[in-house]
Amino acid sequence: MFARISGAAFRGILVAMLFALPTLILPASATDSPEIILFIALLGSVLAFTEYYSHFPSFVEFRNAPPINRMRFAASAASVGALSLLAAHPLAPTGLTALVQQLGSWLGGLLDFAYSPVQLTVLMMPPQVPEATVLMVRDAAGLASAAAGAAIAVFALVIRVGNWPVGSGAFNVWVNLPLFDPTTGGDVVQRLQRDGRINIIGGVLLPFALPASVKLASGLVDPGLLAAPHMMIWAISGWALVPASMIMRGLAMLRIAELIAQKRRTACSDPDEALQTA
Repeated sequence: MFARISGAAFRGILVAMLFALPTLILPASATDSPEIILFIALLGSVLAFTEYYSHFPSFVEFRNAPPINRMRFAASAASVGALSLLAAHPLAPTGLTALVQQLGSWLGGLLDFAYSPVQLTVLMMPPQVPEATVLMVRDAAGLASAAAGAAIAVFALVIRVGNWPVGSGAFNVWVNLPLFDPTTGGDVVQRLQRDGRINIIGGVLLPFALPASVKLASGLVDPGLLAAPHMMIWAISGWALVPASMIMRGLAMLRIAELIAQKRRTACSDPDEALQTA
């Protein structure tokens, strides 16, 4: 019980620190409403604590199948932290912010090629926006894309090399996929494969579709709002990490479908052995 409470409390503190990270890094002049940020951080902390303390699942997937959620959080923390340092460089430059700015400039220039998601984020910016803001958005997109790509690559490696989720113990579908009902909608393997492919396709297309949608809806959505540091940090992080999370979810569901199919083949070839290992 103590381990469960302490683990849930630790996760809640980490979530609160993630939401407060831009405010802690940026100068006080760049934060207009610290009370709202504090409220959001506390709300996120309470939700994380409640989810991981409860014995029953609610909405957080892969709760007992590490390290997928840890990788998602690490990618989010890396992206938000790097973008916060990038946004702080023009306001309060330090050696660390200068290093992040140089890294972002290199990644932004490297990924800013024809028809790339980074180039689309640059093209969606209005012409009246200063060049410095456009370059910062490009560099932020490069940093966030690198964090998202690294998370996807490491998780794919964990699946194949680390034999996820078998290496972490038995996989409970009810706890780890609370929003997935295996009793409805036909064969569970086919449904997992379909949902996994849909998530991967959606995650690949979303970084292209979001900038194009913002550009088309320029009369309703002003991309110039990305000049505000907090808006830039959370918008660019979400643009990169939500698709990455979808791709990781798709890879996980395809892996679970593969394991269920293997279990079925074992049961068909050797029923006695399948009963002994069940």
